Amino acid sequence: MLALPPQVRIFIACGVTDMRKGFNGLVARIEHDLQADPFGGSLYIFRGRRGDIVKALYWDGQGLVLYAKRLEKGRFTWPQAKDGVISLTAAQWAMLAEGIDWRMPSWSARPTPERHA
Repeated sequence: MLALPPQVRIFIACGVTDMRKGFNGLVARIEHDLQADPFGGSLYIFRGRRGDIVKALYWDGQGLVLYAKRLEKGRFTWPQAKDGVISLTAAQWAMLAEGIDWRMPSWSARPTPERHA
């Protein structure tokens, strides 16, 4: 999980993002599609078409941080809106990153404990 300062604003980029995009492609999406400053210290979260991958981009004051996560089971819960942004709290982001429905917390696919022989 990405550790963030408490004052960081967190946004979901609604709709679908091409998960082949890296730093520059996500910066362009933030600037052009979301009309925001990617270097302003906010965290921007993106999801792919299948819903099993998210990427988050954050400017930490020294450089861009790119966080990516793929769920092996389940899908990341995403807003129905096709464009724009939705603001999240740090707790909602933590739930989203764990595969929990942040709108009404519950597991999308409950992890199973590993059994060691």
